[in-house]
Amino acid sequence: MIKTRNVQKKISLLGDFAVGKTSLVRRFIYDFFEADYLSTLGVKVSRKVLLYPQAEMNTQLTLLLWDLSGSETFDRMRTNYLRGTVAALLVCDLTRSETLDSLRTYAADLLRINPQAQFVVAANKSDLVTEQQLAIPEIKAVADELHAIYYLTSAKTGDAVEKMFRRLGKQLI
Repeated sequence: MIKTRNVQKKISLLGDFAVGKTSLVRRFIYDFFEADYLSTLGVKVSRKVLLYPQAEMNTQLTLLLWDLSGSETFDRMRTNYLRGTVAALLVCDLTRSETLDSLRTYAADLLRINPQAQFVVAANKSDLVTEQQLAIPEIKAVADELHAIYYLTSAKTGDAVEKMFRRLGKQLI
């Protein structure tokens, strides 16, 4: 009989206002997309359990997903909310080039609190092909700088969302 170990990890979603952090969480947890934009105020915590089968022992990983507000007024509180975070999903919006540059700041904030933190970059809104302002080499350069992998995601269509979160979970076990 294969045993199962239970692991719980805190993941923070970081990125500017309206990049799609909440939509990515909704797509991953509920397989649902809502076009009406609702801004996150403060933080919203969601949970999802993933099973990673292994030869000798399975791992049941509980992801605690902390969806942090992207507003400038939130910066004072961000430090408190980041405590205990082992990894971050850094989210930028492919239709707004300035959101990619902000990822360095979010990563630096987390690394000050947890120097061992891991990152995955989500370049979101890949479904808006004609509106894209970011090119893959730009995204790859930032991801490489942060020692992260990157995904082109769409919370609307679901493209790469499940794969991205599962990959992040696998990194953590």
